[in-house]
Amino acid sequence: MKAHIAVLAGDGIGPEVVVEAQQCLEAIARRYGHEFRFEAAPVGAIAIDTTGSPLPDATLALSKASDAILFGAIGTPKYADPTLKVRPEQGILKLRTELGLYANLRPVTCFESVIDASPLKPELLVGVDIMVIRELTGGIYFGAKTRTPTSASDVCTYTVPEVERIARLGARLARERRGKLTSVDKANVLETSRLWREVVVRVLRDEFPDVALDHMYIDAAAMHLLRRPADFDVVITENMFGDILTDEASMLPGSLGLCPSASLGDRTRRSCQRPCCSGPRSALPPRRQRWNRPWSVRSPPACAPAILSRAARLPRPAKRVLRSSPGSNASRPAGGRPPPGAIFSPQASCGCARLPAPRWQPCRTVRCCPSPRRSAPSRARRPTAAHRRRCAPRRLPRPDRSP
Repeated sequence: MKAHIAVLAGDGIGPEVVVEAQQCLEAIARRYGHEFRFEAAPVGAIAIDTTGSPLPDATLALSKASDAILFGAIGTPKYADPTLKVRPEQGILKLRTELGLYANLRPVTCFESVIDASPLKPELLVGVDIMVIRELTGGIYFGAKTRTPTSASDVCTYTVPEVERIARLGARLARERRGKLTSVDKANVLETSRLWREVVVRVLRDEFPDVALDHMYIDAAAMHLLRRPADFDVVITENMFGDILTDEASMLPGSLGLCPSASLGDRTRRSCQRPCCSGPRSALPPRRQRWNRPWSVRSPPACAPAILSRAARLPRPAKRVLRSSPGSNASRPAGGRPPPGAIFSPQASCGCARLPAPRWQPCRTVRCCPSPRRSAPSRARRPTAAHRRRCAPRRLPRPDRSP
């Protein structure tokens, strides 16, 4: 197979992720005899800085001429103000409209190897395998907008054909998976949601009678997605609801960096693939970031659990420990912080060998320290008195996983 791929790396973490994804595609091409031709173009904040437009005409022309698009991320703190007239997000909205990319597919899978990255209890994440399909080119994001000194309005509009194509796509995927489709709306309040529900019911009844259909209000879906995520199979919803639910669903595996996505249109070969759905900041810890690879929009590849398991076994960041004489209270800093002028050593008296690290952390080993993994606390014994004096163990705060 020969394919011309437009590479729109964008901003922030985008170039870093796209480089890894491109290397993955090159390895696939060598292995299976494909021929991929990559051509890069600017988009987002970097395009604004160079051309004044978040989606330059040359980038749009390249996207239309290519067979597929490899997209990174957009947005920088420089353009975070929502009142700006020109913003990076306008580029991706225009790209979806011009290419007719009406459906966004985001798989959400919780792998056992990185289950501790999720803020939810591990027992809630067993068997989670969700496909969220979000309508991309309609709704309130693309409706008419007005603004006066005293009021503002955003019009939400949907047509029957727009809802039908999303319902058919969701039903086809549900038929190939577990045969269950959940439609999320707000039919008890919004007229567009009532139209959405009527069309979905008709399409499933007439064309996909073998697919189980249930409906859920957006507020209830946001709750049940965290309370019983394993019960969901394929979820379809409108633009704004999908924007919210997909970010919430990313906390099931623990990070947006573990949730790739694909934006599809009527032309099956023209699609926008995002190996990592994230903002301008890094979406994964460095030791796991290298294993973030694009996969099929239907489900992750069979090798994905093995890859993530290998990443989870990479050496954890080295930790520093205090060096002091036995019985000295100077080695127990108040609040778990090292005192000013503290001397660090890569070897503690308790035998916990650690290399110097950029910042101090208590020493943790399976032999004498509390285990940092919530899912397997029994693997470690209680710390000895000597180790308390030297390493001052304490539970570290959970890292900030905000995108």
